[in-house]
Amino acid sequence: MTPSDASSDAPEESLDCVGLLCPEPLFQTREALDALEEGDVLEVLADDPAAEEDLTRFVKRTGHEMVSIEDEGDYKRFLIRKGQ
Repeated sequence: MTPSDASSDAPEESLDCVGLLCPEPLFQTREALDALEEGDVLEVLADDPAAEEDLTRFVKRTGHEMVSIEDEGDYKRFLIRKGQ
């Protein structure tokens, strides 16, 4: 396995939205994705109860891919792959 194959879901960028309330995590996620290249993965950490629904809907609507959603206890970790 080559280093680039080690983890195709390793995030290129991480965004800490813990402590921020709707709609701020969504706004920051949109800005961060705009700055990435197609295929790059963005990690978003958020504890806003609305974040999962908001980000899932946003990703589906804008052609990105929700790679995973992990419950880390006090917050959730979202991995989003940028689409076209």
